[in-house]
Amino acid sequence: MTGNVTFDQLKKSVAGGAVDTVLACAADMQGRLIGKRFLASFFVESAHDETHGCNYLLADDIDMEPVPGYKAASWSKGYGDFVLKPDLSTIRLVPWLEKTALVLCDVLDHHTHDDLPHSPRGILKKQIKRLAERGYMGFFASELEFYLFSETYESARAKHWQNLNTASPYIGDYLISITTKEEGYMRRLRNDMNAAGIPIENSKGEWGPGQEEINVRYAEALEMADRHVFLKNGAKEIADIEGKAVSFMAKYNYGLAGNSSHIHNSLWSADGKTPLFFDKSAPWTLSELGQQWSAGQLRYAREFTLLLAPYINSYKRFQSGTFAPTKIMWSEDNRTAGFRLCGEGTKGIRMECRIGGADLNPYLAFAGLIAAGLAGIDEKLELQKPFVGDAYQAARLPEIPKTLRDATEAFSRSKMLRQALGDEVVEHYVHTARWEQLEYDRRITDWELHRGFERY
Repeated sequence: MTGNVTFDQLKKSVAGGAVDTVLACAADMQGRLIGKRFLASFFVESAHDETHGCNYLLADDIDMEPVPGYKAASWSKGYGDFVLKPDLSTIRLVPWLEKTALVLCDVLDHHTHDDLPHSPRGILKKQIKRLAERGYMGFFASELEFYLFSETYESARAKHWQNLNTASPYIGDYLISITTKEEGYMRRLRNDMNAAGIPIENSKGEWGPGQEEINVRYAEALEMADRHVFLKNGAKEIADIEGKAVSFMAKYNYGLAGNSSHIHNSLWSADGKTPLFFDKSAPWTLSELGQQWSAGQLRYAREFTLLLAPYINSYKRFQSGTFAPTKIMWSEDNRTAGFRLCGEGTKGIRMECRIGGADLNPYLAFAGLIAAGLAGIDEKLELQKPFVGDAYQAARLPEIPKTLRDATEAFSRSKMLRQALGDEVVEHYVHTARWEQLEYDRRITDWELHRGFERY
C-alpha cells in the first residue's frame, strides 16, 4: 500500500502491523509541520477525532520563542490549548520512515471548535470558501527550489554556515551530467514523494551550484498547499537520512541565485471539471475572468507581498539580473517580470506569480493570491497590456517592496486584505513581521563586524 490512504485502510494496516506510528501534524506560521507522534493503535482507536497542542505554537517566532504582544495567546492568558483536528482525507504513508503514516490537522479554537482565525490552513480554507460561493475552484501549483549540500546539518552548523560544499561545484542549470551526480538524493526524493501520493512531475538543476528545483502536479488549492508542506518537510528529513543538507532560504549566499517558489494559479468550475481562463477570441487567449483575476493580483501585489516574502532574508533575493523579479508587472513568457502568463490551450493557460521565495508558507501565499484575484473580479479591474522587454531596466514600473519593513506597512494598511482575511488575522501577522524586524534590527551582523571592527 502506498500514497494516500483512507482511514479504514489505515486501520487495517495498523491491525496487520504494517503501520505502528501516526504523525498528527499541523502547519505553523512558518509553514513547518508541528504535532505529535502517536502509537498507531491508540490513534485509530482514540485520537483520530482530535488531540491538543499549546496555543503558543501559533504565537512564536522561527526560533520557537514565545513572542509577547499577541492578542491570541500570551503569558497573561496562560498559553492554553488549541485543538488539532485530523483531516482524515490527508492520511499519507511516509516511505522514508519505518511503518509510519502522517495526517494533517486543522487547528481549532479550544472552546468553539471553529477554525482558529490565524491558523494558516484555516486562513486558506476561508478564501477557498469565498471561491466556492462564487462558483469557482482554484487550481494551484508551487515550484520549490533549494540548495543541496554535500554536508550534514551538523557539519554545516560547525562551519557556521560558511564555505559549505554544494552538491555540485558549479552551476548546473538543466545540465544532465552534473545533476546525475546529485541523483542519489534527488531520485530518492522524487520516488519517495510519489510513493507518498505527492505526484512529482520532474526535477532539474537550477541556476546555482547544487541548486535544485522540484515540480509537483497542480491540484486544488488546499491539496496543493498540503503537498507543499509535506514535500518540504520530507526533503529535509530525507536529506538528513542521506547524510546531506538542504536549504530553502530565499538567499543563502549573496553571490548565488536565490531560492524561489513560483506559484501557478487558475480558476475552474466549482466541480473542478471546466477551466475558466481560456478564451481563444480574447486578448492573449485569457478570458475576461482570467484578466480580472490577474489584474487584481497585480493591483494588490504590494499589499500581499508579506505573505510571499515573510522574513528579512526574503528581500535579499529581489536583485536585478538574477531571475528573481523586482517589478510588479506581467508579461507573456518573460522571466524578468513579477507575473508571467504561462501555458496554452484550454487547460494549460494560467498566471505564474514569481515573487515568492522558497521560505514562504503556501497556505498564506495562496490565500493572498486568492483574495487579490477575487478583488480583481469583484472590482472588474482591467488588465493592462503585457510588458515587453527587460523589466529590470524599466524605471517606471511599480516595484516589489524592497524590505520587510516596507512590505509589513503595505500589508497593515491594506483595506482589501482586512476585508478578505479579517482585522484579527492581519494584526496577528503584522505583529509577527514586526517582531522579525525588531529581532534583526538589534543584532550585529558579520558584515558590520568585517567592515567596522578595525576601520571605524
